[in-house]
Amino acid sequence: MEPIQIILVIFVFFALSRAYLRYSEGKIKAAEFAFWIVIWVSAIAAALSPKIVGFFSNLIGIGRPADLIIYIAIILLFYLVFRSYVMIDEIDQKMTKIVRELAIGRQKKK
Repeated sequence: MEPIQIILVIFVFFALSRAYLRYSEGKIKAAEFAFWIVIWVSAIAAALSPKIVGFFSNLIGIGRPADLIIYIAIILLFYLVFRSYVMIDEIDQKMTKIVRELAIGRQKKK
């Protein structure tokens, strides 16, 4: 096993432990936990058996396995940015509603 593979496996187990901790604390839902398990188990599979990535890259017509990893990473990052944007927008709307209700409540007391 190459040193980079060892480092990746250690990192993946750390990331899985963080995901499990968040799940056990109730900070993420079961579906989100399952999503992260799939991501990190896929990362372990790719790190331990690079031929798997080569097989899938050839299957879908991408020349180099590293390109497939980059494409998947970019798609995943765009998805996570979108989810973060939606969550922030929902929080912003809730805060606006609360502030309006507080302002109206204070105005009525005067």
